[in-house]
Amino acid sequence: MNFAGTKWAGFYLSLCVFLLWTLSLPAQVSETSEVPSQFKLDLQTAAHLRPKLMADSVGAASRYSTGKIVFDRLLQNLPAETSKFAWQVRIVENDQLNAYSSPDGGIYVESGLAKLAGSSTGLWAALLSHEVAHVIRRDWARRYLYEKYLEKGSGATIVLGDPGLPGDSWVDSEKASADFGRFCRRLELQADREGLMLMAQAGYHPDFVPALHHLLHAEGVAAKASLYAMHPCWEERDRELSRAYADASIEFARRWHEWYSSPGGNPPVVVFAEDPVLKKIGREYQIRVPMRCENLAGAVEVVLRADDRRNEVMRLGRLPEPSGTDHEMRQLTGCTSPTTTVIFNLPDAETRQRSDTHWTDLYVIDAWGSVLARADLPKMPH
Repeated sequence: MNFAGTKWAGFYLSLCVFLLWTLSLPAQVSETSEVPSQFKLDLQTAAHLRPKLMADSVGAASRYSTGKIVFDRLLQNLPAETSKFAWQVRIVENDQLNAYSSPDGGIYVESGLAKLAGSSTGLWAALLSHEVAHVIRRDWARRYLYEKYLEKGSGATIVLGDPGLPGDSWVDSEKASADFGRFCRRLELQADREGLMLMAQAGYHPDFVPALHHLLHAEGVAAKASLYAMHPCWEERDRELSRAYADASIEFARRWHEWYSSPGGNPPVVVFAEDPVLKKIGREYQIRVPMRCENLAGAVEVVLRADDRRNEVMRLGRLPEPSGTDHEMRQLTGCTSPTTTVIFNLPDAETRQRSDTHWTDLYVIDAWGSVLARADLPKMPH
C-alpha cells in the first residue's frame, strides 16, 4: 500500500540502477503504458531481495491468520495468467503502519497495520487488494521506466525513497520531480481502483477502503498534498475514487444480494468529513464541519479536542483521553442528509486566552468510541 515511505523503496530502486546496463525505452511512458515483454529487471531484483525480505518477516499465522484467509480468497478471483507470481503474505514485526509488495508477488504487511486490521476481513481485503493490484500491474517496473524516461532530458538532482539511504539520488530537473510525483500518485490511485473491484468480486464491500484510509489518517500516518509527493493525500483519494467506489459497490451488490452473508459481512460505517470552516459571528467564532455518512444506522459523535498532544499517534483506532473536561466539546448527529453540517460555538478570544484552550483536532467516533474520521482545524485567531 505504501502508505508511508519504507527502507525497501529506496533500496529496491537503488539496486535497480546498479543492475541495469542497457534498456530501450518507449518514446513516451505513462501509468497506462504496458511494461515491455523483454523487461525482466523487476522480477530479477525481486529474486535477489527475496532472501532478505523473507528473513525479516514471518508467515501470516496465529493472530494474523485473518489476513491469510482473505489473501487466499482474493487470489481465487485473479486471472489465470497471474499464477506465474509467487504469491504470499508476510508480516514484518516492527509495529509500523505500512504495507508494500515485491514484484514477484510477495506482500509484506507491517505489524502495526496488521494489528489495526485485526480480525476485520474487510480491512484486510482493503490493504491486501491494493498491493495485489500493484503486483499485477507491475508498478515497480512502470515506476522505474518512467524515472529513466525523465532522466533523459534533465539536469538537477532529486531524491527518491528514504533520503538517508545511499544511492537514492537521480539526475533530474525540478519539473521532472513534480512529474514523477504526479506519475506515482496516479499509480497509487489506479491500484486503489483495481483493488476496489478485486475485493468487491471476492465478496468484500469497497467501503472498507475509505474506512481503512480514514483510520490511518486518524492514526497520524502522513499523506500530505504536495507537487512532489509520491502518494495522494487522504482527501485526494476520497475525491478521486468516488466514481470507483460507486462502480465497485454496484459490482458487490450484483454478486452479493444478501450483504451480511458475504465473506466480508455488512459494509462499515464510513464518515467523509470535509475541512472544517472557521466563521466569525459577532465576538464569537463558529467551527462548521461539513460531513456525510455511509451505512450509518443510529448516530455518530463529533468531538472537538483541545490539548497539547496533537501529534500523539493513536493506537488501534481509539480516541486518546483529553487533558481535562474543558478540553473537549461533543455533539451527536444522525448524519442523515447528503451533507450534514455540525456547528461548534466557541467562546470569544478573551475567554479562550484566560482558559488557555487551543482547539486543535476534530474526530468523529462511533458508539463504542472508535474513530471513524479525523480532520485538522484551521488556525485559530489569538
